[in-house]
Amino acid sequence: ENLKGKLKKEIGSTNALSPFQGGTDLEKHPDLLIAENERLKQEMKSCEAELQMLKKQRVKCVDCEHIQENARLQERLAQLQLEVEEAKGRLAELDLEVQQKTNRLAEVELRLKDCLAEKAEEEERLSRRLRDSQETIAMLVLGPFLQVLKEMEQQLQNSQKTAAQLRAQVMMYESELERTHGQMLEEMQNMEDDKNRAIEEAFARAQVEMKAVHENLAGVRTNLLTLQPALRTLTNDYNSLKRQVRDFPLLLQEALRNARAEIGQAIEEVNSMNRELLRKYRRELQLRKKCHNELVRLKGNIRVFGRVRPITKEDGDGPEADNTVTFDPEDDAILHLMHKGKQVSFELDKVFSPQATQQDVFQEVQALITSCIDGYNVCIFAYGQTGAGKTYTMEGTPENPGINQRALQLLFSEVRRKASDWDYIITVSLAEIYNEALRDLLGKEPQEKLDIKLCPDGSGQLYVPGLTEFQVQSVEDINKVFEFGHMNRVTESTSLNEHSSRSHALLIVTVRGLDYSTGLRTTGKLNLVDLAGSERVGRSGAEGSRLREAQYINKSLSALGDVIYALRSRQGHVPFRNSKLTYLLQDSLSGDSKTLMMVQVSPAEKNTSETLCSLKFAERVRSIELGPVSRRAELVSWSSQEHLEVTNPSLPSCILIHTWTLTSPAL
Repeated sequence: ENLKGKLKKEIGSTNALSPFQGGTDLEKHPDLLIAENERLKQEMKSCEAELQMLKKQRVKCVDCEHIQENARLQERLAQLQLEVEEAKGRLAELDLEVQQKTNRLAEVELRLKDCLAEKAEEEERLSRRLRDSQETIAMLVLGPFLQVLKEMEQQLQNSQKTAAQLRAQVMMYESELERTHGQMLEEMQNMEDDKNRAIEEAFARAQVEMKAVHENLAGVRTNLLTLQPALRTLTNDYNSLKRQVRDFPLLLQEALRNARAEIGQAIEEVNSMNRELLRKYRRELQLRKKCHNELVRLKGNIRVFGRVRPITKEDGDGPEADNTVTFDPEDDAILHLMHKGKQVSFELDKVFSPQATQQDVFQEVQALITSCIDGYNVCIFAYGQTGAGKTYTMEGTPENPGINQRALQLLFSEVRRKASDWDYIITVSLAEIYNEALRDLLGKEPQEKLDIKLCPDGSGQLYVPGLTEFQVQSVEDINKVFEFGHMNRVTESTSLNEHSSRSHALLIVTVRGLDYSTGLRTTGKLNLVDLAGSERVGRSGAEGSRLREAQYINKSLSALGDVIYALRSRQGHVPFRNSKLTYLLQDSLSGDSKTLMMVQVSPAEKNTSETLCSLKFAERVRSIELGPVSRRAELVSWSSQEHLEVTNPSLPSCILIHTWTLTSPAL
């Protein structure tokens, strides 16, 4: 009975705390549920032990109420065990949920740590950028101020020098005036002394005469009529001296005016002499330049011209668009560049200011161009960073053409002028070097890659098999050729230029002539090269395929620099074959051509580094000596009725060149 009551009590308490019968507190607190389950297990074990003892002590009876009660208790015990198993499953689920939440909490803490680390790194990076920005602002603010301060100090020094010169001149004039005033005072003193001496002498004579009169009154009376005129003469002399003394200040002022006039005339004569000396100096400077050009021609030096483009709206506003290039007013071959607060000077063969026109530039190069008619090879190439004006100088615009079109127009006029004695044929080719591949811009397949080969005849000349040549006879033919070639040239937008040339463009003009009277045949070649931009990759902002193009461009220009260095240092081996550009220009850089480099520079402050590199490269090119230029001419036998064939005498007979004649608007 005691066991029965105890079991009923435990079952009632278990039912009251069961999570399936409203035990919401235990469900919310899994720790309490675990403790309660452990307690129930202990009590159940104790109950089982007591039950075993009762089983041992019980008296076997049949169908007694104790047996029935025991069966009910066993059923209840089985039910409680099922509830305990369910509670264990629920507890396992809660443990799993707690574990998952713990894992998520750990992940959240890890992400929080990563976020804090990233935040610290971002704060450090922003701090560095803030310090860099402050340093940049300080440099931008103090830089122009220091520059202005230096200019003002220079102006102050110049003003002080001028003031010192003026003070020296004033002191010289004052000393001259003092000397003149002293001379005048001395003359006045001499005149006063003369007057006093004259008065004293007159007074002495009067005394002598009065004594003689007293001694010989009769004689005086006799000579009275004679003495009266003498007395009037003395009176007149005295009055004249008084007038001279009274008029002396006026005479002094007149003398001072005359002295000033003489000094001014002397200054004017000195200025005139200075102007004459300056004129003679300029004449000697022109003569020296002419002699220098002749010396350059005899030595075979590469002539270097510089051209500075004007400041444009693409340069922007502010300090970055300031002009950093100045010119020497006395010498048109000297250029000054302000770089990092210091003035760097460069001497070239000729410097063109931003005010120079296309015609001014062409007048300096037309003598070179006409020499290709006489059988000389001529090469003119434009070098400089992107946006410096290379394409404008070489090609120009339809309204204001550049060297290319003007050169062909000049050749046409020369051919017409010599038409009575010579027979000329002019052919042109357009090619470009893009990503170290030589392409024919006038061919039927512009994407086809061409090779550069040596002529097998042993002449050492280079030629391009398959390169298309057009025979041109007028300006209209030139325009059609240029229009067709520009359609095939590669240009793209970069950070420095909206239509940047991504390749080296070459216009090859061949002039073949034959003298009717002597049978002399000449072959001259004119290479006009527009190089791609020489700026660094970081400055152009190139990416992807543009980056690959910039790398090829810089590689070819670097090879050109290596060739220039080898020629300048007179090395035995010159690496012409390191790039297609230098290999194609081998004829122009190895002494068999008249070569001119047109270096284009930008005057903007933001481009000073690129401008400095371009001008230094130009000075190195200018110092190269290639030797005297040779002329390509030969005597041939022909009748007066024959005409000149359009073939290249330097090419082998087995090589075929595409030669087309422009007869229709469509090429």
